Amino acid sequence: MDGHGREAAHRLRAGGLWQGLSQQVLRESGSVSEGEEESEGANLVAHERDAHTHYIAIQRNSRYYRSMRLPSREKRKTSREAMHMGRATGSLKSNEPVKEPLNVLSHKGSPSPVNSDKTALDELWIQSQAERRAGLLYQEYRDKSTRQEIETRRLQDSQTDPEETSPSEETPSEAEPTSTTESKAPPQISLLRNSNSRFNLWQDLPEIRSSGVLSILQPDEIKLQEAMFELVTSEASYYKSLNLLVSHFMENERLKKILHQSEAHILFSNVLDVMAVSERFLLDLEQRVEENIVISDVCDIVYQHTVNHFSVYITYVSNQTYQERAYKQLLQDKPAFREVISQLELDPKCKGLSFSSFLILPFQRITRLKLLVQNILKKVEEKSDRETTALDAHKELETVVKACNEGVRKMSRTEQMISIQKKLEFKIKSVPIISHSRWLLKQGELQQMNGPKTSRTLRTKKLFREIYLFLFNDLLVICRQIPGDKYQVFDSAPRGLLRVEELEDQGQSLANVFILRLLENADDREASYMLKASSQSEMKRWMISLAPNRRTKFVSFTSRLVDCPQIQCVHPYVAQQPDELSLELADVLNILDKTDDGWIFGERLHDQERGWFPSSMGEEILNPKIRAQNLKECFRVHKSDDSQRRKLGSRNRQ
Repeated sequence: MDGHGREAAHRLRAGGLWQGLSQQVLRESGSVSEGEEESEGANLVAHERDAHTHYIAIQRNSRYYRSMRLPSREKRKTSREAMHMGRATGSLKSNEPVKEPLNVLSHKGSPSPVNSDKTALDELWIQSQAERRAGLLYQEYRDKSTRQEIETRRLQDSQTDPEETSPSEETPSEAEPTSTTESKAPPQISLLRNSNSRFNLWQDLPEIRSSGVLSILQPDEIKLQEAMFELVTSEASYYKSLNLLVSHFMENERLKKILHQSEAHILFSNVLDVMAVSERFLLDLEQRVEENIVISDVCDIVYQHTVNHFSVYITYVSNQTYQERAYKQLLQDKPAFREVISQLELDPKCKGLSFSSFLILPFQRITRLKLLVQNILKKVEEKSDRETTALDAHKELETVVKACNEGVRKMSRTEQMISIQKKLEFKIKSVPIISHSRWLLKQGELQQMNGPKTSRTLRTKKLFREIYLFLFNDLLVICRQIPGDKYQVFDSAPRGLLRVEELEDQGQSLANVFILRLLENADDREASYMLKASSQSEMKRWMISLAPNRRTKFVSFTSRLVDCPQIQCVHPYVAQQPDELSLELADVLNILDKTDDGWIFGERLHDQERGWFPSSMGEEILNPKIRAQNLKECFRVHKSDDSQRRKLGSRNRQ
């Protein structure tokens, strides 16, 4: 074996590659001869056994610990410890020769890099990249990450055949000179190699590039490594933002004097518990990354922490309704609070981000974490151990996210039902409105047609009379508005006994008119109402809400149709009505229905939530192969619960 081959083989062993990178692979690459295979193989197997049976302590001089975590905790350390850390990193910051090379991503016990000029330059490069990542707050990371996702899909959608010119096979730009070693790396990452890159990539680390592992790993495995690495680096960014929320806002002495203890408790809730959980989670992720040059898995760690620790997110997110109200009230009632918050937001540490953007971090993170695990799940080999751990982690995260959503909804729904109950006056037999299992789906004004449908009555404005509908998940209440912001109820029916029918085009007077049938109303008889909406979209929204089992223009995700219109969100949207769907950047949705006046009824692929949103919020995905790929990936993500998928046709239809 020549010197270069021995070095590559040693790095692979030091990286602790699992059985997939066996001696056979090394022999095929020319790094190990057949005569040396037995001794090299024995060493590799022994090394792997040790790596899996012994606990490897966190390297306190690791890239993550020094550049991402310790700087955010300096204020809590003693001056002696701070000085010690300053000496440890001072030479790097002042461009002096490196006295002690960093063990970045090196296995415990493996030789450190040689202290040379090249090594010093590498260490300086690592330090600068780590500081760049450390300086990225989670809000910035999240925005850049999702926008990069959008641009990637745009590129794929514009290609005639995505399989022939996929991002994983893109050639680097001519403006980006690359070395021979770098050209071997799958250029799917060349798409991100620019000044706006959201964070450093796994394959860009000097240890990865110099180890030769990029020429051995398959492109799909490298994509998987990047997906796992993103989960780790994003958690570090999230922890930094959480720490800023606590140290810069929560622990500010001026703010403490202004806020009463109960106000502070509502405003910050259990954020200290959330940060402690994130710190413990990040420590375990860091350890996994530092064990091997190639990351073996992270979803097993996600699973353990979700099951044992992530319940703190449910507590925090469930308090969101009270938190938002308390914040608005404090801004209104306490000028001193408003002044301090404004001053703190102007601090360069916050990078122009608002205080409220820090408060919603935990809810954003737990949702994003589920999507990151989904991204890993789409890339792991099928029927493998890593697929099993990814499915388990995703299932537990989905449980936590659902509990968070239900916690928020429960708080707001209860208050909303109490408010509606106070406004209703029953002309008929009273119906109890408040119930733990009831919530509002849609409310609004429609026009009811009066009298027979004749040419004479169509010409008079008295043909229609205003009525007001409150539609709950199990009940419809029909009212007329009366003075004093009150509503007089004159009819009602169970939601399951409602039917709707759209009228054929019968001229401008009957435009946007539909028939609502109550199979059994408050008087235990059948009743019909001819109702007119203000627009086509409003008519369709009412029809879909009133009769959720009515077929839409396009079929849903659950029908397993090979192709279906799809749209990706390019502008975030906050729902204004109960039947609308809030959108995050890069969300992909099936289009179930659309109107001529710019509204879409969609079903989000990653969680099957449905609702209306403006068509201007997204861009339609035109490439049929990309649409089919999106569906295939979602079916795979949810295949762990076939029984749940069979129920999706009747779930979340308002």
